[in-house]
Amino acid sequence: MFDSIKTAISKTENTGSKNYLKLEPGNTYTVRLLPNTKNPEHTFLHYYTFGWNSFATGAFTRAVSPSTWNERCPIAEERFRIYKTGNDAEKEKIKAVRRTENWLVNVYVISDPVNPDNNGKVKLLRFGRQLNKVIQSAIEGEEAEDFGPRIFDLSPNGCSLLIKVEQQGDYPTYVSSKFRAPKEIEGLTPSEYQKIYDSVIDVTTCVQAKSYDEIKAMFDQHYHCIGVTPAAAAAAAAATAEKKNTTPAKVTEQPAPVDTGDAEIDKLLDTLNS
Repeated sequence: MFDSIKTAISKTENTGSKNYLKLEPGNTYTVRLLPNTKNPEHTFLHYYTFGWNSFATGAFTRAVSPSTWNERCPIAEERFRIYKTGNDAEKEKIKAVRRTENWLVNVYVISDPVNPDNNGKVKLLRFGRQLNKVIQSAIEGEEAEDFGPRIFDLSPNGCSLLIKVEQQGDYPTYVSSKFRAPKEIEGLTPSEYQKIYDSVIDVTTCVQAKSYDEIKAMFDQHYHCIGVTPAAAAAAAAATAEKKNTTPAKVTEQPAPVDTGDAEIDKLLDTLNS
C-alpha cells in the first residue's frame, strides 16, 4: 500500500469537501496522516487553483485549473500571453490573478488547540508547498528511513505530524512543522483502527472539474468584464479598492507568487528581470 501511495504522489486528481481542518497562526496541531486503504493512489490529491477579486462584481472568484489533470487551462494561457506580449497596464492587472498549488490528505486529529471538538475525528488537511516538503521528505526523502510507512500508522509504532503555524508578515509559515518519534495515540484502541481507516473521505470527489469553455466564460466575465456594463465594472473596482484599504487580509493559506508552478512563465519572468 505504501508503494502505491508513493507512486501516486506525482499524479493529479479531483478535490472538494467542507470537512477541512482549519489551521490558525500561533497554534500547533497534532495529526496522524491516514491512507486510503481501498485506493492507496488516492491518498493524496494534488491540485491547482486560480483566484482573484472579480473585476465585474468585486467578489472573490476561484477556479480549479484543468492543469490539475494535465489539460489546457484558458487562464494559464491568458496569463502567459499577457506576460509575454501584453502592455504595462495588462501586466499590472494580471498580477491580481494568483495561482496556488495545494494538496489534500485525510488526517486523524489528535490535538486541535482551537477547536477541541475536532479531536478524535477524521478531517481533510489542505496544505501547500512548505508542509508538502516535510511530508515528502518523510515518505521518500532524507527522513524516509526514520519515518516512511509509520506516518500512516495509527498504532503506537506510528509517527504523528506536528503542524506549527507561525505568522510571517501577512502569511502563515509552516517551516517548523515536523514528524515526531513513534508514540501511542492516547485513548485510541486497536479495535478502532480499521473503523478510522474506513471513514476516510475520497479526495477524488472533492472538486468538480469544469470544461475549458466553462472556465474561459467565467474568466471573460470576471476578469475581462465581457457582458458587464462599464458602470458595474467601475463599482466593482471601487468596492475592491475600498476593501483593500479598510479590511485586513484574512490569512488562511500560504503565500503564492503570481507565477507559482507555471514553468514557462517562471522562465519568462526570470528573463525579464535579469
